[in-house]
Amino acid sequence: MTQFTWIDGSIVGTYLLATMFAGIMVRKYVSRVDHFLLAGREMNVFLGIASLAATEFGIVTCMYTAQAGYTRGFAGSIPGIANAVAMFVIGWTGFCVKPLRDSGAMTIPELFEKRYGKFVRWLAGVVIVLGGLLNMGVFLRVGGQFLVVCCGLNLRYLEIAMTVLLLGVAVYTILGGMLSVLVTDFLQFIVMSAGMLVVTILVLTQVGWDTMIAAVETNHGPGGFNPFIAPDLGWAFVVSNLFTNTAAVLTWQTCIARLLSAKDSKTGRQVYTGTAFFFICRWIIPGLWGIAALAMIDPAVVETIGLQFGEKDGSLFAMPFFLAQIVPAGMMGVLVAAMLAADMSTDSAYMLTWGSVIYNDILAPFRRTKWSEKRGILWNRCIVALIGMFLLFWGLWYKLEGNLWEYLQTTGAIYLASMSVLLIACCYWRRANNWGAIAAIVVGAALPVLSLSLNLFIKVPMLDAAGAQLFREGQLMTEGIVKHYIGDNFVNIGTFLATGLAMIVGSLLKPRSWGPSPVRTALNSDLQASVEFNRNSPEPFRPSADGGIR
Repeated sequence: MTQFTWIDGSIVGTYLLATMFAGIMVRKYVSRVDHFLLAGREMNVFLGIASLAATEFGIVTCMYTAQAGYTRGFAGSIPGIANAVAMFVIGWTGFCVKPLRDSGAMTIPELFEKRYGKFVRWLAGVVIVLGGLLNMGVFLRVGGQFLVVCCGLNLRYLEIAMTVLLLGVAVYTILGGMLSVLVTDFLQFIVMSAGMLVVTILVLTQVGWDTMIAAVETNHGPGGFNPFIAPDLGWAFVVSNLFTNTAAVLTWQTCIARLLSAKDSKTGRQVYTGTAFFFICRWIIPGLWGIAALAMIDPAVVETIGLQFGEKDGSLFAMPFFLAQIVPAGMMGVLVAAMLAADMSTDSAYMLTWGSVIYNDILAPFRRTKWSEKRGILWNRCIVALIGMFLLFWGLWYKLEGNLWEYLQTTGAIYLASMSVLLIACCYWRRANNWGAIAAIVVGAALPVLSLSLNLFIKVPMLDAAGAQLFREGQLMTEGIVKHYIGDNFVNIGTFLATGLAMIVGSLLKPRSWGPSPVRTALNSDLQASVEFNRNSPEPFRPSADGGIR
């Protein structure tokens, strides 16, 4: 039974009104497109850290990290460790992010145009938006499911909860753009951090560390602590997450939006290094909540909740159901406000960043003349509104087949693999060209899309350890054919490797331009000057008896 009361509702309502007011009030400062998309490139370090941390922790983040703790124990936190290491190393070294910020581009595809041409810029924009929207498509549904389970609402209110979440975020994002996102992110970071800290202390005192350790040992054995020996993880899981998280730090649009909004590349790098530790926390803290749910909640109850939502796997709902049982009235309002803060910051930033790519890169070829700032802001607002409509309808239609993090990895790889390869080659490989870029984009998008399509339309029976078919509620359990025979982690690894190979082969296949290089031109100029000087000299240079020049 949930502890959500009118007191909690008042706390949540007050917070939502305060956030909406703050977000809408800054709209008067938006007069140019770069104000709307990049906050005028005036973001400082501390605001950047708070904004990036708030953006990258939403309800969906809390749900998939808690699911990882529930289904994989402490080994499920590997993606967070990989993400934090990649964030710190890239911020510290400036690898790719320094030349990207120094270029003055508003988006990554804009930088690509300078190296690979206009078509690659447009194609990169299409792939980024495709992968990003499919990735974000489940955010609203998962957020609504959390609120329904945690607050004890009737299932018929799921669509209403999704719609209210979307409308609340869309209003201030459409009006204020990145300025509203940064201001509200700062408020949301404070509320979110306080709520997470309070709930974590409550979980540890109510359940106990020893009980949680015992639950992992009982349900997952040694594999719950070591991912390399876990039956469903292994080295492929670790390598896949290293690839994904490194690519995400380099090219994930919400991270890059903070980098490009920074005052300069030094500030952007400091935001990366300063946020790195939070990326461990965002996996470990909700993961502990999921482990606590594993220790305290009957698995049959979790599966029943999953069936009520029409989902094949109920493990996603273990954590919100567990919190609904232990968080008291009053504190429940703080929890829900914290989760709404996290979700609103995530949704607003994602809608804005995908919209910026649509406006800046996909629509660019169709703008025959330079648009006025007023017209550009209007189009950006319309794009954000259309993205919101897509998210609402996709969330209502699409239902997850399995683990949420694997779905996010696969959809993210649609553009993470190709964009990271293109960015590295753009910055550090002189031979890279448009042939290689196009090949990398096509291969990087085709493999994940093919995997998702085959999993969606071709099903095979699920088997237990003995090879017998599994049934639930009298019905045969099935899963996607690629997931069954290959596995999501190997699909992800294969996508990154094939994309890198496509970039190399495509670039090498294009005939090199043998026109005079700047170095060759300079040498020829020097040689010609020397010849002219000797020709006009009264006494030409000639070897002396000792071999010198006189």
